[in-house]
Amino acid sequence: MSEDQFMGNLYQRFPVTIEKGIGCHVWDTDGKEYIDCMGGYGVSLVGHQNQRVNNAIKEQIDKIITVHSSLYNKTREEFLKTLIGLAPKGLTQVHLNNSGAEAIEAAIKFARKFTGKKGMVAMKGSYHGKSLGALSLTFNPKYKKAFEPLVEKVSFASFGDIESLRSVIDEDTAFVILEPIQGESGINVAPEGFLQEVRKLCDEKGIILIFDEIQAGLGRTGRIWACDHWNTSPDILCLAKGIAGGVPMGATLVRPDILDAMSKGEHSSTFGGNPLSCAAGIAALKALTEDGLIENSEKMGKIFREGLEKLKESHTIIREVRGMGLMIGVEMKFEVKDILMSLIKKGVLMLYSGRNILRILPPLVISEEDITKVLDTLDKVLTEEEKKLNV
Repeated sequence: MSEDQFMGNLYQRFPVTIEKGIGCHVWDTDGKEYIDCMGGYGVSLVGHQNQRVNNAIKEQIDKIITVHSSLYNKTREEFLKTLIGLAPKGLTQVHLNNSGAEAIEAAIKFARKFTGKKGMVAMKGSYHGKSLGALSLTFNPKYKKAFEPLVEKVSFASFGDIESLRSVIDEDTAFVILEPIQGESGINVAPEGFLQEVRKLCDEKGIILIFDEIQAGLGRTGRIWACDHWNTSPDILCLAKGIAGGVPMGATLVRPDILDAMSKGEHSSTFGGNPLSCAAGIAALKALTEDGLIENSEKMGKIFREGLEKLKESHTIIREVRGMGLMIGVEMKFEVKDILMSLIKKGVLMLYSGRNILRILPPLVISEEDITKVLDTLDKVLTEEEKKLNV
């Protein structure tokens, strides 16, 4: 692939050159069709070539693409009203940025400024991005070792263990950050009651609670916010990925008193809130809420997971199926690289989490017919793999 001579060795690459996409289907340059269960790492929430998003982008291009936030813009205003109208209780302010890592970086600064404290607590298994601040909160040492020293005063608690969390917080803890469902480390769902316990502990100790819903938010789990499954709201919520239908955008939703602690010029973004992203964002949020995509995520996710559980019964190679909505992990007893490559040959694109977990993040428009095809294809591939491994 000719891109490799220019882009270095930064990405784990698959031997497919994608040319176009519609819904949850994509085609390569040879015209071969694939069912897309990668979804651009969860970005293609509302489907490829979503007509609402396409039309909004085309209309906005004919008006203006860039308006810095030192000026006002009606498209941005409409997007902000739409987003805040969907936000968890109490989060009525927002900083617009361009990516998940940027949404996290903003959250770090806001929480530290508001509390005047420096200590940060994240979870073991966490993934919050690869810029230096976000990387400091990411658990896996393989991402971090070469870049130390990172931001200081970060502690890690065991995900799902309130006593572990209690043991690492102190008088200087500014915030606790967690993903309600951990994505990168294998689709680990918060145990029942954990988010409520964390909320209570943060309230007792005057600590800011940040939820990273960059992968799990915006309908991915069958609810608009993953934290809704546990009826718990954070003080800061970080969003990105599919928020603008595939156009780069991030957002940090904040309690108003927290954002009030920031002075003019202490944080900003040149591209954040540009009208093109905002137009796409309005369309994506309307698609999610008015076109039944969140309900489809819940319904199709249930069908998908039930089908995978059936495959688990007939394939000893599968250790566990977990997830919510269309955020699904399938843990294997062996590495999944060969499985991913075999799926590609048979017209299915899928992700990984670590070496032995298949990660499934299809567009929320996926149909039962496509899920059946994916399950049938996976069934065949697993049968072949088990023969090879002699299990």
